[in-house]
Amino acid sequence: MTSADSPDATSAWQPPDAEHTEMTSVLREEKPETRSVQPPQPEPSGSDSVSGTGWGTASGSITGRRTSSRGPSHRGGLGAGIVDVPPVPYRDPQSAVMRHPVVAENKRFCGNCGAKVGRGTHDEPGPTEGVCERCGTLFSFTPRLSPGETIGGQYEVLGALAYGGLGWIYLAQDHAVADRWVVLKGLIDTGDETAIAAAVNETNFLAEVEHPNIVKIYNFVEHPDPKTGTTVGYIVMEYVGGQSLRQLALAHHRKAGSPEGLPIGQVLAYGLEILPALGYLHSKGLLYCDLKPDNVIQTNEQLKLIDMGAVRRMDDYTSPMFFTSGYSAPELATHGPSVQSDLFTVGRTLAVLSFEFAGYSTRYRTTLPPREDVSLFSLFGSYYRLLRRATHSDPARRFVSAAEMADQLTGVLRETMALGTGMPQPGESTMFGTETRTFGVDAVVADGDDGPPVPDPLEVIASLPVPLVDTHDPAASLLASMTASEPRGVIEGLARAPHDSIEVRLRVVRARVSLGELAEANRQLQAAQYIAVKAGYPHDWRLEWYRGLIELAGARHKLAHAAFDAVYDELPGELAPKLALAVTEEAMDDYDSAGRHYEMVWRTDRTYVSAAFGLARVYLAQGVRDDAVRVLESIPLSSAHHTAAQVAAIKTKTRIGTSSAKGAIAVAERDLVDASERLERLTLDAERRALLAAEVLEAAYGWVRHSGGNRSGSALVIGCQLTEREVRFGLERCYRALARLSTSTEQRIALVDKANAIRPRTLT
Repeated sequence: MTSADSPDATSAWQPPDAEHTEMTSVLREEKPETRSVQPPQPEPSGSDSVSGTGWGTASGSITGRRTSSRGPSHRGGLGAGIVDVPPVPYRDPQSAVMRHPVVAENKRFCGNCGAKVGRGTHDEPGPTEGVCERCGTLFSFTPRLSPGETIGGQYEVLGALAYGGLGWIYLAQDHAVADRWVVLKGLIDTGDETAIAAAVNETNFLAEVEHPNIVKIYNFVEHPDPKTGTTVGYIVMEYVGGQSLRQLALAHHRKAGSPEGLPIGQVLAYGLEILPALGYLHSKGLLYCDLKPDNVIQTNEQLKLIDMGAVRRMDDYTSPMFFTSGYSAPELATHGPSVQSDLFTVGRTLAVLSFEFAGYSTRYRTTLPPREDVSLFSLFGSYYRLLRRATHSDPARRFVSAAEMADQLTGVLRETMALGTGMPQPGESTMFGTETRTFGVDAVVADGDDGPPVPDPLEVIASLPVPLVDTHDPAASLLASMTASEPRGVIEGLARAPHDSIEVRLRVVRARVSLGELAEANRQLQAAQYIAVKAGYPHDWRLEWYRGLIELAGARHKLAHAAFDAVYDELPGELAPKLALAVTEEAMDDYDSAGRHYEMVWRTDRTYVSAAFGLARVYLAQGVRDDAVRVLESIPLSSAHHTAAQVAAIKTKTRIGTSSAKGAIAVAERDLVDASERLERLTLDAERRALLAAEVLEAAYGWVRHSGGNRSGSALVIGCQLTEREVRFGLERCYRALARLSTSTEQRIALVDKANAIRPRTLT
């Protein structure tokens, strides 16, 4: 790269639109600075460097945290089948040729010292060729190839397409291979040794790469410079006829009339295409180093990484490093590039594309703006946390690998689209099992002084999804073969298990929590943490998850909340941490936060039925009965708790005098009629139906007495008109039916007495 490859520059083989230079946008680099620096030498093993060697690895051992044991899932094209991304038409190559190929003066910098060169005065334009006044290095910003010229004996030049950090980009036809369109990439400045070395690097690396999201290289040819006679090398690569992500963002700005971000779903979809390409490079021992919107092109429904000049091998400690200010990780100059610094650039690219990120190359060069300053962060908290982890100042706190980041990004995309469209977007987690039990079902209809009570902590703990076992753990096979499920049996079965297994310790922690033995659970968790620190990954999210369970069991809700919040930071795309957070927030009477997290979970995946009942409880605690009923109604017929939800909805409709933050909840005539109609549609046994009918009629009795005793009209509740006399008769029938079904003599007598007491006076 040179300073000409600032974010003002267009993508490698796509000409700039005339309007681009006139727009004010956060995508315009406020202080163009693409840097080439010598990398630091590797530090001795055992030092406090970023990764122990100063560089990191493709496997993600830079952090040691457990990543997904499963491979990245097949995503099925741009948008992952979750969001529709507008296709970008393939651009006719000949229409893309620049009529007047000129490097703008504000983009002319010395390739050696970075000084401004080729600048004009008010009277005269600046020269396109010359010598840097600061260091004496030759510079040239003039295309070396002319239309009609043939190089390599087979490539006929049609003209310049654009210019990039390492050279002019030309369109040519390959007369040796079916006259296909190709791109020739040469050097802007043939006297720049650093640029020449980078071009050679690009050629070597591209020759090894074969991935659908990375531009293909066909050949490398040499051709004499027409002015100096010096031999110049040209990379021959495929023509990608779409638009760069920067151009798409600028077009969106123009259409919107303001520098707003691209739709969030579209940006996340781009990330899901970029990450597999980076993961592929990492698996080959390569680092991309210079991801930014200019270097990604969309054609139709496919993305491709271009401009591979900054790519380097992970064990390369001598080649110059190229990176762009505003996108690059802060540790590059001191520790060098790594997998984590590549993922940092992904986070920065997503940020720049998704909101108006003013100051991204100056004030916020390596940080994010405050959350309260970006409305998108308030709307989509999981997206904010994903960006925050990807761009963490400590490389060890970033994502372990491109695959892990893609997993979490997929979860964030599912949640974002579910919240935005109202359509669930369930997906399989690579970190947690499914919710096999549901908590808080009965609590919805239980009476409390301040609304429904919070579910019992042990019931919650037994129902929350369980972290999946790390298949690389030394005791993974033992745990998979265990048949004991009762807590005491689990503890006894693991008594002789390997002591260096974190998974064994965590399984014992869970068993101790279930037995209420919290002190011993804490001791086992400390042992697990010691193993994690000794192994070099102290930030394992599972430690915080089980710490949260211990604190939840001990009713220390603030501490439990802090632990689950830390898990959410690490796994922003997972639903389990949000569900656990909601429970603790409900217990702390933070109903707004609890409702938000319950809703995130429920709207994303309807198999998390606990979230629906939790959201209903929160609404009832806030005095919003209709919303509580709507949530209960949304529990699908396929759920084992569908009937329980309908029963809860009936009870909710007829509840009188429930205390809440907004006062008592009143019952209206429409609530009674609706509850009656719901009951008629339910399939229940005789006793349960009679009990529920009695509850509805008791509510109706209280309502008619409060409203004056008589009503005109045809409204019926459990077959009774809404008059005191008719409701009394209905209640009598219900009590006598319950008495007949009762197996207890005392209860039968009590029900008959209630029937006699409620029966209205008659002549017979």
